[in-house]
Amino acid sequence: MNKNDRMAMMAELPIPQVLVRMSLPMMISFFIQAMYNIVDSMFVARISENALTAVSLAFPMQQIVTAIAVGTATGVSAVWARYMGMGERDKAAAAIRTMTGMSLLFTLVFVALGVFASGPLYRYQTDAQEIAEMGSVYLMINWAFSCGSIFGKYYERLLVSAGRATLSMASMASGAVFNLVFDPLLIFGIGPFPALGIAGAAWATVGGQIFAAVVAIVLNRRYNEPVRHEMLRPALHPHAAADILRVGLPSIITMGLSSLTSFFINQILLAYSTTATAVYGVWMKLQNFCYMPTFGLNNGMVPILSYNYGTGRVDRVREAMRLAIFASAALMCALAVLFECIPGAILTMFSAGEQMRAIGMVCLRTCVISLPFGAVSMIRSTSMQALDHSRYALVINLLRQCVLLIGCFALISALTHSQTWIWFAVPVTEIVTFAVSGVLGARFKRDLGV
Repeated sequence: MNKNDRMAMMAELPIPQVLVRMSLPMMISFFIQAMYNIVDSMFVARISENALTAVSLAFPMQQIVTAIAVGTATGVSAVWARYMGMGERDKAAAAIRTMTGMSLLFTLVFVALGVFASGPLYRYQTDAQEIAEMGSVYLMINWAFSCGSIFGKYYERLLVSAGRATLSMASMASGAVFNLVFDPLLIFGIGPFPALGIAGAAWATVGGQIFAAVVAIVLNRRYNEPVRHEMLRPALHPHAAADILRVGLPSIITMGLSSLTSFFINQILLAYSTTATAVYGVWMKLQNFCYMPTFGLNNGMVPILSYNYGTGRVDRVREAMRLAIFASAALMCALAVLFECIPGAILTMFSAGEQMRAIGMVCLRTCVISLPFGAVSMIRSTSMQALDHSRYALVINLLRQCVLLIGCFALISALTHSQTWIWFAVPVTEIVTFAVSGVLGARFKRDLGV
């Protein structure tokens, strides 16, 4: 299939077929990526519960990198696909060059944060010296070597936007395999490798991200002809940067606020015990794993929506959104039922002791109720971002990732002082957000005429 055919398939193939082609490889890639995050925590849990707590406390701050990487990558994906659909190749090329320049700037910022901010952040969160020492090392490595995550997300999205979702899957999977192989080798010192403990987990993570980014660069250079000569030429075109951020900023803000939210929730849970914080960290990893099909649908759907909206095919826009919502909700219902049945087995994988098991069983069985509601809200929000209704997406994401979630945790904790009831904050937040996204979704469709 030549490049014109790959772009044209988004306007010509039946929507179910093109959505599967664009999304399925991404789903598989995200599943693999989420799996190695879970496996990473499983290996760390074998060191000690304090090590698992340290990684759990680092997760919100790691997500800041992910927020910026995913948000801007989503922005350039939508902008590039839209301009290609409109035949404005100069503007599409400017977006590519600008994204490369922005990625370099983001990398420099996180190098500075890793060196100077990781230690103080941990000492602020906890008085437990062992947790603070292990966590600051883990976070410093992840932040200082975040270039792999930032550039990897960017170049993977370019492959998806060009109809090369399978190659994007190969890139992401390569990083996941790297991490899975080197995690136990570097943590426990197997064979010729040194036993680095929690630092080994961090080195395996950033090594996998950098390896995946290199693979994505090579694949773009070889197979993505429309961006081949632009992707390694950094620039900062103000109009292109504004276009990218107009689409991606809601994701950056809301995912960044999600990190801040997790930080505050961890402080609430630390008032009960460090074990409760470790359990919440397990839930966050499990939640990310469950949402991988939705993330895949989102990433596959964005170029389809943008390209067809750019070419005036509103009927295909409507069908793609409807199908993505239905598929995501059905998958999340199935996963929710599955994980309701096996919370004990999940906690066993994290070397849970008696106290962690008691808290975790209640947490997981309560929180999985939220999955179908959250998935639909995410699909609606991403559709709004891709089609210039970022203000609606921002409202949904602020409620879901920040305002309601912190408010529910704080309120339930204040009213009940109970580790049993506090976990209901998660499903309550998602159900309310689901209702709000339905109202805004109706306005969004009227605005677009879909």
